[in-house]
Amino acid sequence: MAGAEAGGARPVTHVFFDIGGVIGTNGWDREQRRAAAERFGLDADDVDRRHKEVVAPWEEGRMSWDEYLDFVVFCADVPFGRDEFKQYVLGLSQPFADSVALVRRLHAAGVQLYTLNNESEELNVHRISHFGLRPLFAAFCSSCWLGLRKPERRMYARALAIAGADAECAAFVDDREQNLAPARAIGMRPVLFRGAGPLEAELARLGVAGAAAG
Repeated sequence: MAGAEAGGARPVTHVFFDIGGVIGTNGWDREQRRAAAERFGLDADDVDRRHKEVVAPWEEGRMSWDEYLDFVVFCADVPFGRDEFKQYVLGLSQPFADSVALVRRLHAAGVQLYTLNNESEELNVHRISHFGLRPLFAAFCSSCWLGLRKPERRMYARALAIAGADAECAAFVDDREQNLAPARAIGMRPVLFRGAGPLEAELARLGVAGAAAG
């Protein structure tokens, strides 16, 4: 196939995407927590400390958003309501138009697309809808539904099993090298996200249908 890697490597037919930092802004990373702390007059360091204590069960679907907020934000009297805080957090999530456009082109070309992302359920559902991803991806291999989180290798293996994909024919796109290392270790093609243009060029090099070389 034109565009496939030299040396006879099989072209990539399945592409797994992180969402935060690749298809859109992060949902509730350090910069979002800092912004919320400033907006609502919270101690940002205390929010971070409490977040780290419960992020694993929250993102693995073992703790609801309300339970998380009870521990991280509403552990003391605050002069704002839960709904106000939630709506602010949801409003921080914005899609990257060029990344979404690339995903649409890949989908139209028949590429099998999946997410492979760490996210709590409530934020994940909102972001999938808000970014317009539901009709584009065959399945959402999200931590909240798999009960696993990157960089656990089992999560990558589980995602491949869900997709029915061989690791050699699967690429994984993430903006953090530490999340790419496990994909590389199990034989997937790791792609570090540096923007939609470079990503499309790299996918074309891997033989992905619908991706134009830069």
